[in-house]
Amino acid sequence: MKKSLIALAVLATAGVASAQSSVTLFGIVDATLAFGKGSGVGSSNKTALTNSGYNSSRLGFRGTEDLGGGMSASFWLEAGLANDDGQGAGTSANNQTAAALPFNPVTGANATARAGQQGLTFNRRSTVSLAGNFGEVRLGRDYTPQFWNLTVFDPFGTNGVGTTQTLSGINGANLGGPTTVRASNSMGYFLPKNLGGFYGQVQYYLGENIKNGAATEKDGTGAGVRVGYAAGPINAALAFSSTKYAAGNIKTTNLGGQYDLGVAKLMAHYNRDRVSGGATGKGYLLGGLIPMGAGEIRVAYSTYKVDVAGTPKSSKFALGYVHNLSKRTALYTTFARVGNKGGAFSPLNGAATAPNNSSTGYDFGIRHSF
Repeated sequence: MKKSLIALAVLATAGVASAQSSVTLFGIVDATLAFGKGSGVGSSNKTALTNSGYNSSRLGFRGTEDLGGGMSASFWLEAGLANDDGQGAGTSANNQTAAALPFNPVTGANATARAGQQGLTFNRRSTVSLAGNFGEVRLGRDYTPQFWNLTVFDPFGTNGVGTTQTLSGINGANLGGPTTVRASNSMGYFLPKNLGGFYGQVQYYLGENIKNGAATEKDGTGAGVRVGYAAGPINAALAFSSTKYAAGNIKTTNLGGQYDLGVAKLMAHYNRDRVSGGATGKGYLLGGLIPMGAGEIRVAYSTYKVDVAGTPKSSKFALGYVHNLSKRTALYTTFARVGNKGGAFSPLNGAATAPNNSSTGYDFGIRHSF
């Protein structure tokens, strides 16, 4: 009898706890058969089973605790993974490239490691938050304000061979630097969701370098802001950011929008990355999503160029289709072709292409979420 009473007490306590807080295990497993073909002298082709052709593969844990009075505390830990070979995704500890972190033989700091082979890291997001009627304060590694417009207003969601050229850039990179997508050591604030369609985000992130008077002591430190409006068929946003580097501060400005016609969603965005004392890269995307039965057609044209000698420029056309087998499982295919000018040699799906030549890529895959 005594044991039964104790068991009932434990169950009652667990019930109260579950009513106040919750923890969720979630993830996406996306496998992609990818083909890439180059052209011109020295070109090559490639076939690979890879991942994240439709949605980024990930494994995550998130939880929320109700603090009462309209306030809540939450955490979010999300790791990128390569399900084709089991490797984890790398991360950046201080918003700087590995080249800026020389190996220290005394302490062993900044030891070289092959990307993806360092074990699982919560590189996609690792935050703790406090939210209420005032909005949300979020601390940790997170998306930067300047990235949201690139991914939200891209029919391909910055995934797979169809990814917007404003993110892919020239020859595999734009000028946005290490904080183009995410920033570590960030402190962010999000406006509350009851502002009649208006939304916004402010973020400040730290490079966490030693203050010793070196020119690089502020490298990786920066800030960004994004404001937007979403109501009815309209969603539009504007973002600015600035990140400090001794090699040249990087300032990014972008804006994007979407209009839902019912029969299709039209999307567009413009992006400019400027390095102080250096080059400026800029480009745009025009595209749309067209519902079709249990699936959706995706189409986009995007371009990016850099104002250096020759003005290298890469322009991509992408067309894809996603067929939903259920709410959690989908089959997809994407075709893309990128053309290069001004000495650019941007490739697709791991192929190599000669300067001023084109590259073609195909994705075939399956995505399952849980």
